[in-house]
Amino acid sequence: MKRRDLLKGTLVAGAALAAPASLLATTVPAAPMSGSPRDRMLFALAKRELDRAGDAIWKRDIVGIADFGLHSAKPRFHFVNLDRGEVQSHYVSHGMGSDPQHDGWLKQFSNTEGSNATSRGAYVTWEWYKGRYGTSVRLGGLDASNNAALRRYIVMHRADYAEASHISRWGRLGRSNGCFAMGEEQFRIALMHLSGGRLLFADSLGLEEDGSIQPVPELAMIERQPLDLLKRPSISGY
Repeated sequence: MKRRDLLKGTLVAGAALAAPASLLATTVPAAPMSGSPRDRMLFALAKRELDRAGDAIWKRDIVGIADFGLHSAKPRFHFVNLDRGEVQSHYVSHGMGSDPQHDGWLKQFSNTEGSNATSRGAYVTWEWYKGRYGTSVRLGGLDASNNAALRRYIVMHRADYAEASHISRWGRLGRSNGCFAMGEEQFRIALMHLSGGRLLFADSLGLEEDGSIQPVPELAMIERQPLDLLKRPSISGY
């Protein structure tokens, strides 16, 4: 089965699952009919990850999805607004440990301290604080693949190397130490609409706007997840 067919099939199946009774009061409407095929797939994925995260997430209106299966020159950080049924997409940097060649492609994920790599999985966004890059947002890793986020200081922050102007000059974004780094305007949106108990999900999806899957370059042999969440372990410890 092709990656695209598997991805679509599992998302459609997951969207049909009934939400736990405790979530009925906050469950959002079905995916919107408008928007691109990719947006509708992101909408279904956001709902599935919210259900998987359960009570670890206490604000369920907007979900951030970072698609590190795309090149860093593409808008691959998606703000999925479940209340409005719309998606906004912006730039985001990945970690230098995930891209040692600095060619804009994420090659690997890591949850290891000192790796300077991006981690995949579900995160809960916590409070603002003042750090090296100014105002930043702390993140809590909810999966075994990213549960070292707090002690690794993996956060959301703004950075000059994550601006669109960096792409114009270099053809790619700069790299972080594993954090979700954004341009000033994009981070302002994240600060106002994604912090304080919302869900951020990161993985290698490779979703193009038409719903197709971005081929993985030979140099970037990323293990892509089929998104069959029925087979994924539940989030534990929260």
